[in-house]
Amino acid sequence: MESYPLLGNPVAMAGVLDYKGRPITKRSSGRWVAASFILAMEIAERVAYNGIVFNLISYMTGPLGESTVAAASAVSVWSGVTLLLPILGALVADSFLSRYRTIVISSFLYVLGLGLLSLSAVLPNLTTFKSVLFYFSIYLVAIAEGGHRPCVQAFGADQFDETDESECIWRSSFFNWWIFGLAIALTASPIVLSYIQDNVNWALGFGIPCLLLGSALIVFLMGSRFYRCYTLKETTPYGQVSRAFVNLVKRNLFSDAKSEAEVLVEHYPLSPTQPKLQRGGEDLMTEQMELETKSLLHLFPIWATCLFYSIINCQWETFFTKQGATLDRNIISNFHIPAAGLQSLTNLSVTILIVFYDRLAVPLTRNITGIPSGITMLQRIGIGLLLSVFVMVISALVEMKRLETAIEFDLVDKPNSVLPMSILWLFPQYILMGLSAVFATVGLQEFFYDQIN
Repeated sequence: MESYPLLGNPVAMAGVLDYKGRPITKRSSGRWVAASFILAMEIAERVAYNGIVFNLISYMTGPLGESTVAAASAVSVWSGVTLLLPILGALVADSFLSRYRTIVISSFLYVLGLGLLSLSAVLPNLTTFKSVLFYFSIYLVAIAEGGHRPCVQAFGADQFDETDESECIWRSSFFNWWIFGLAIALTASPIVLSYIQDNVNWALGFGIPCLLLGSALIVFLMGSRFYRCYTLKETTPYGQVSRAFVNLVKRNLFSDAKSEAEVLVEHYPLSPTQPKLQRGGEDLMTEQMELETKSLLHLFPIWATCLFYSIINCQWETFFTKQGATLDRNIISNFHIPAAGLQSLTNLSVTILIVFYDRLAVPLTRNITGIPSGITMLQRIGIGLLLSVFVMVISALVEMKRLETAIEFDLVDKPNSVLPMSILWLFPQYILMGLSAVFATVGLQEFFYDQIN
């Protein structure tokens, strides 16, 4: 990243401004001071979101009085909308508002949605207004999530200059601590908030995430003067990629150099920061955008390969839970662990193992390889994928043991019976799934951020 001097000020960073649009110096901005405010915001948001989504169907089939089928369908639609809206949120952030403003606006909407959700829980059950307010609230949360999700992690990584060797190391470490914070949120929120919602009241169960996120928003705003905000792109990344892709197709279909030049002039508006090439007396954009588009397309095989990891990653929330439901869940005296409670074991293992990875493994391998992050991002992803294969091998062996036990005690056709087999058999696969996430999940996040930004 280049820098230029400002009269009467230390060296400012080119293309980087503060939250008010003023030039900002490298010494007084970014790094861990700024990233810590952003990380706190994300932890609070994850606690709030998971505190809602994990128990949403129970609220809909309870106080709202909906059937299980209707509630499940409504939750699926809402989840789908929540996952699709970040595409629009990323476009708005990169082309119109900036990541900082998008986070602030979406956070205000988030708090408002949670507040209205808490209010709906106070209203009498089985009323039309209660249902209307409930659905309005959760879809307001979905809109807020669409702006929040694509921006916060990227904005946190923006606080580290990739051209600075020290900050490059810190940025790699930032992704480790990011997943550490998320693991804490995923471990705490289902246990604490679900208990309050089921055993105290729903209004308090929804109100706590609202207060937590509101407090986190205040903390986030307190750190505004430290943030590095990059200038907006003159054309949208979606438009750039699509136009470059069309031009690549035309280049392969037509060999007319004049037509190619006309396409470049028409579809690639020039900006002062883009390199130019004199061709036939005309200023044309170089093939940089086309090369970037090719690079983006080259990411597709990696993304497609990791879809199989996503399938494996779903097993600890579904198949592993079903395995645990049939086993003896008494561990110590009368302590009866819930089958779904073992999901916290994966998050807990991530919380512990990421510290060892960042503080011990990375410095050790860095001394050997000379790579700031210890190993390359692709190597990290590959190790995580390999570990996920071992997870499925272990789970298959445990399932073989479970079926043998069921046959031995004649319990095959009795799905509601409890097998004389301890749930401790499942601990290794849950813990190894956490270790796999330390490598694969964090590696994928860092890799795609590095390639796209």
